[in-house]
Amino acid sequence: MTVGTAPARRNLRRPIPALIFLLVLALFAVGVWWKVLQRDEERRAAAPDPCIPVTAAPFSVDPATVQIRVYNASDVEGLAAQVRTELLGRGMQVTEVANDPTDRDVQGVGEVRFGDLGRSQAMFVAANFPGLLSVPDTRSNAVVDIVLGPGFAGMVPPEQVPAALSSAQSAAVTSASGC
Repeated sequence: MTVGTAPARRNLRRPIPALIFLLVLALFAVGVWWKVLQRDEERRAAAPDPCIPVTAAPFSVDPATVQIRVYNASDVEGLAAQVRTELLGRGMQVTEVANDPTDRDVQGVGEVRFGDLGRSQAMFVAANFPGLLSVPDTRSNAVVDIVLGPGFAGMVPPEQVPAALSSAQSAAVTSASGC
């Protein structure tokens, strides 16, 4: 009896199930990415327009009706209280004085934060502060927040506020039309 070696068996796996699995996996990945991109487009569509059109002149704002919160985001102690005193002297209402309660990193002169209802009031108040950055938010009231940054050097003299307000209004109209 001869002992021989049996012919080598070829391992013939069927490639069809593996290819079907890879095809299903690829379709699943495409579906996931499709959904991610749709959500991103929906989020962008729901985001507020960064361009804020100016429709009404804020000259009709009565300083006594503007509610302002003054926040200090600088290292200068008591700065918000000093600004509060100046704003009260200009006939405005200051409802709160504190350090900035947000985690925002305020740079430069500072920020004026406001919602849709306080847009005219924010423009009016910002005319008293040279170089504030306008930061619209989602609040549902007309309260205006002034956040004093490390670059704050002082307010506009009261006699120069009408000119500053006029130039701020024309700059806002120019930037809104360039959207």
